[in-house]
Order: sequence, then C-alpha cells, then structure tokens
Amino acid sequence: MHDTHSLSKLAPGTPPENTLDMKLEVVVIPVSDVDRAKSFYSRLGWRLDLDFAKGEGFRVVQFTPPSSGCSVILGTNVTAAVPGSAQGLHLVVSDIVATRDELRRRGVEISELFHDAGGVFHHAGSECRLSGPSPQRRSYASYASFEDPDGNGWLIQEVTVRLPGNPETWDIDFSAQLADVLRKASSIATI
Repeated sequence: MHDTHSLSKLAPGTPPENTLDMKLEVVVIPVSDVDRAKSFYSRLGWRLDLDFAKGEGFRVVQFTPPSSGCSVILGTNVTAAVPGSAQGLHLVVSDIVATRDELRRRGVEISELFHDAGGVFHHAGSECRLSGPSPQRRSYASYASFEDPDGNGWLIQEVTVRLPGNPETWDIDFSAQLADVLRKASSIATI
C-alpha cells in the first residue's frame, strides 16, 4: 500500500490550457415514489424548477439546491438505475454546523459531524469515520451525511478555502478584451 498525494502542477490561480468548457448540469436521482421524493427535496429548501408529466408513464421533477450550478432530476422513466443506488453525492457548504442544524430543523435525519481517519477524503460507508469535525476545521475535511426516503446517499462537506485549480480561484482578467471591444465600439460610433 502506498500513500500518494497529487495536486495540480499548475500554479495556484492558473486555469489549465486547451480545456473544453464543461459544467456538470444535472444529476439523475433514482427514486421509487416521485411524490414522496418531491416532498423530501422540497423540505430541504431546494428550488423546484420543473414538474412535468406526459401520460401515465413519464414524469420529470427537477430541483436545484441553493447557490448550486447543478440540479437534480427525479421522476418516472428518467433512469433505469435502482432506486436508492445513488451514493456519495456531495453538497458543499461553508458552515457545516449551521447547515446540519438547519437540515435538522427541517426534519431531515442527518448524521453527527465526522471526519475521516485518513484526513484526506472519506471512505465509503461509515468505516474510518471519527466523531466530530476535523480537529483543525481544515477545508474539505468535515462531513455529515443523510439519505432521501429511497436511501440515495448525500454527504455535506465543509469547504472554506478552495484548492488551487478550481475555477472559482482562477484569477481571470478580461480587461484587455474589454478595452479592445470598447475601442472597436468607439470607432464604429464615430463613423
């Protein structure tokens, strides 16, 4: 067994070159009872974006968690996956204690806070979980978990400082492009 830690070789704040613009937009959650799941995800405080049905055999319900760029879809005949088989779905929050308290207030059965014995990421299941948040409250190291009524597994992960290479940390400067657009616009306006 070996311990390998690898971070991006790019300098902090540097976007990778020659990459495609891809954003995770939707995750499909397999459920057995659409109305029960809809009630549960509504209770989380997620925005209901869509509830569309066509006949008896097709229904799609879409929710978006607060501040998320990614939504979840559940429904009838939207996936062949077994209800409850989605596991390890992460919701990133800046304050895990406040988030856990709010979910409990909303009636969600949620685990106690935990961190992993390895300190880097959590193991599958409850193996290697240590009680309480990360002792140093390190970013990416404190968790809580909950399940929807079908057993789809969610993890709340506290992230207060992003790792280098995350688009949110890229120092993107559009001033040169903006200046060029303004020069072109002013030359057209004077014609």
